[in-house]
Amino acid sequence: MVMFNMHNGWVRDPKWRNEIMIHFLSQHFQLETHKTTWKRELMAGLTSFFTSAYIILVNPLILKDAGIPLSASMIATIAASIIGCLLMALWVNAPIIVIPGMGVNAFFSYTMIQSIGLTPNQGLAVIIVSGILFFLVTISSFGNRILASVPDSLKHGITVGIGLFLTFIGLQKGGIIQPSDTTIVALGNFRDPITLSTLLGLVVTLVLFLRNTKGGLLIGLLFTSLLTLCITDKKEITAKGIDFHAYNHIFASGDFSILQIPFWIAVFSMTMIVLFENMGLLSGMLPDIEKFPRAYKVVAISTIASGILGTSPTIASAESASGISVGGKTGIPALVTAILFAFSALALPVIQLIPGNAVAPVLIIIGALMTKSVVDIPFSDFSESFPAFLIIVCIPLTSSIADGLAFGFIAYPLAKVAIGKSKQVSPLVYLIAVLFLLNIVA
Repeated sequence: MVMFNMHNGWVRDPKWRNEIMIHFLSQHFQLETHKTTWKRELMAGLTSFFTSAYIILVNPLILKDAGIPLSASMIATIAASIIGCLLMALWVNAPIIVIPGMGVNAFFSYTMIQSIGLTPNQGLAVIIVSGILFFLVTISSFGNRILASVPDSLKHGITVGIGLFLTFIGLQKGGIIQPSDTTIVALGNFRDPITLSTLLGLVVTLVLFLRNTKGGLLIGLLFTSLLTLCITDKKEITAKGIDFHAYNHIFASGDFSILQIPFWIAVFSMTMIVLFENMGLLSGMLPDIEKFPRAYKVVAISTIASGILGTSPTIASAESASGISVGGKTGIPALVTAILFAFSALALPVIQLIPGNAVAPVLIIIGALMTKSVVDIPFSDFSESFPAFLIIVCIPLTSSIADGLAFGFIAYPLAKVAIGKSKQVSPLVYLIAVLFLLNIVA
């Protein structure tokens, strides 16, 4: 029997209360409209989280080189990920995971702090200013004009380039390829336990994926983790507790040195990176491109929040493709990921047990899926395909999405001018090319 409290009208029967809550959430996430189910969306959320959970440990290790305490950056990483994922889930209703971006965190630590010479607090202020500029672009007609002006060939090139980049990262994480003094990279040592477990994990994950096994990527990730732990006999837990006191030194600690030229050089570079990296990622991954405007605003807001919370910018993570590939269509995967990130603060010792190579098979398969966009590049027109080709090869070879974008966007107008079709290029694309050129020179 349904019973209501006369004071607040809330259902007292737990069974009915749960049914009402599930009905409300189903209506909010529009499961029927998206032709999906709770089971599929929850599995997509679990897959997305386990694919992206590495950032909890990797991001702080990179920010540590910028002078940010490890414990503090762990808190900031988790907090920024929760906020970004919640916004994407509840406002956009899209299966996009928002976490600190790989590449942009390296730019923060090694370029802004170590090369340009900013302090960590100035670097966080740069992120806030860049996020504000990014947000202003998203709420103006300028943002829509940029999206409409960027040629489709470059958009597809960005998707393929990021796919190859993910595959390259996966191959490195799994030890399948390794650095070489003579050939830059070379085949890894297949007798190494890490490499061997990665290869076996890749085989299992691929078989599960090809057979359309529900949650195949997640099962493959867990299989690779257990196999690696067994082969390497890694039984100790080395994670330590989080020092919340250290976090007080980076939260809302931005130093806005607006009168210094290096500060604005860093702002320009960071803005270009978050603007176009997120454009390419969202364009390539969103199941429903009509959700792009809101999603674009979310990553801009999340960038601002990142600077306030004390971490490098969050982005629409390429790891979102893992959840999408197993059927994620709504914001539920992002909501599940946010919840699990919150709980992860209490389970860092367990999370640290997940080996870095465990995500390698998933990244390799996701990268392969993203390269399917190459068929949409018009290779019959070299003035279209060559700039896209530069993006595709330069993103993984420079290990930088921003640098890969720069080569493609600079080459596109040059190619069109060379064949007398300069009028086919939007003035905005010319402007973007000039800005990217200035960014490379700076």
